[in-house]
Amino acid sequence: MFYWLFTAVVFAAILIGFYIYNYFDNLNTTRRNLERIQNKWGRPVNARRNFKLIATLLNAYEGPCKITGTIADDLDLNNIFNYIDRTNSKPGKQYFYKRLFTPDTDFEALLKFDKKIDALNMPRPDQERIELELAKLNSPDAYFLAELFLKEHEFLLVPLMSLYIRISGLAIIGLVISLFIAPNLVCFMVLIALLIGNVALHYGTRNKISSYTRSLPQLMILHNVAKRLTKKLAMENDEQVRISLNLLAGLNRTLNLVSFESKLAGNPDNLSYAVYKLIKLLFLLEPLMFITSVKRINKYRGDIEVLYNYVAEIDMLIAIQSVRIGLPHYSKPVFYTENMQMDLNDMFHPLIYNCVPNSIHTRTDEGVLITGSNMSGKTTFIRSIAINTLLAQTIYTTCTSGYKAPLLRLQTSIRTTDDLGEHKSYFQAEALSILDIINQSGGDEPVKSLIIIDEIFRGTNTIERIAAAKSVLTYLTDNKNFVFVSTHDLELAELLDNDYAVYSFEETVNDTRLVFDYKMKTGVLKNRNGIAILETIGYPETVVEDAYIVSEELKRKYVL
Repeated sequence: MFYWLFTAVVFAAILIGFYIYNYFDNLNTTRRNLERIQNKWGRPVNARRNFKLIATLLNAYEGPCKITGTIADDLDLNNIFNYIDRTNSKPGKQYFYKRLFTPDTDFEALLKFDKKIDALNMPRPDQERIELELAKLNSPDAYFLAELFLKEHEFLLVPLMSLYIRISGLAIIGLVISLFIAPNLVCFMVLIALLIGNVALHYGTRNKISSYTRSLPQLMILHNVAKRLTKKLAMENDEQVRISLNLLAGLNRTLNLVSFESKLAGNPDNLSYAVYKLIKLLFLLEPLMFITSVKRINKYRGDIEVLYNYVAEIDMLIAIQSVRIGLPHYSKPVFYTENMQMDLNDMFHPLIYNCVPNSIHTRTDEGVLITGSNMSGKTTFIRSIAINTLLAQTIYTTCTSGYKAPLLRLQTSIRTTDDLGEHKSYFQAEALSILDIINQSGGDEPVKSLIIIDEIFRGTNTIERIAAAKSVLTYLTDNKNFVFVSTHDLELAELLDNDYAVYSFEETVNDTRLVFDYKMKTGVLKNRNGIAILETIGYPETVVEDAYIVSEELKRKYVL
């Protein structure tokens, strides 16, 4: 009798200890999250991001506005996302990432989106309470929520295995009780065999069902977070969200085991969750969750997506406000519907610290040719135009003091490389890239293109490069596109005549140092600095002098 009483007291003490530990651990977690939320407001978040999982939602989308991988690389979009990502939840990250890669060409939709951003403009303490709710979905497991609605899950386990999974836990409990009552070597050996078999089965099925089972506790958290947010906020799709909340409430009641785990999953680093994970392994709780829930989850995929989008969008909208607060200056875009010109004032690149702002005013019947010395800023400038156009049509925020332009389609050719696997030379790869731009920039396209080309046709000889560049650039402006091209070929400016406005970035030499002011000036480049750079970084004097002599001879010979 004393033995059983002592066991019950010890067990009760352990439970009470875990409860007290969890209570204070949750308080500390909330305090740490609040400090993190307050510290990151208006600032980029320096953290490692798992882009493979962040891109899950984007990869499932096949819409016509989706940015290609080539353009994403040209504009360093992952680094742009690193800068603007101030979200608190993993669904928020996925939703924001998809938004950055899918610029909108619907004027009314963009205005509606901006109203949603403004609707969440409230006192910071109120926003912080919302962000604390969103932070409950910051576990890496929350990345897998999207998979619950992006695809229908198949029942992957054979019937005999499913039966064993259902009864093995009861068998283990029965054997443990029997050993307490009457210790027996046979029962002990059977218990050990069951535990070893369960561990093997757990890891054997893990790869097939891991993403699914990891997302189930997060689904319960998503439901609770969405429910609390509907009480704090008034959003336009609230009615649909409430319907989905009610439908999923019935599902939640059938997932008692998952419900218990969701209470621990909010803080996966604490001791209780570690103990629970051991129990999951020994009792095959993950496969059990799979076989008892997969059919019901498939039934409610649409409602799961509604709650996911609701919570993720709120997270993204608050993050956009943080981006706006943190910029040196910003403006909301103004979109022309008939006036085919572009006016960008005090534009800067968001990733460059203390970036020197520049302005540009152009129209579709006049391209822009940017000449400039090496390292003077011409590539950064044209890339900034594309980035600001993208930000205007995704987060309704630009790094300018004024942005006015039509809704545009982005096309770039900046980081072309040769392809040894397909036996393509650098020039052939570049020519194919620009051909793709030509094919998508005809006069009959409903949405005109913003075309950014860096050092056009640099992979071939001077004469053919200039001839080919002139014909391509004339074609692009003839079809009423906005065209920005950087080049070292000053002869292009004369050949393009009135079809292109010419600007330049230059430098001054100060005590054998090159000094750049990064300000764009009207007119063609007056100085070239390639040999000057060799001099400033320490090339032998004889090499530099010889280079200058040969340079002058070539200019006279080829009239360059």
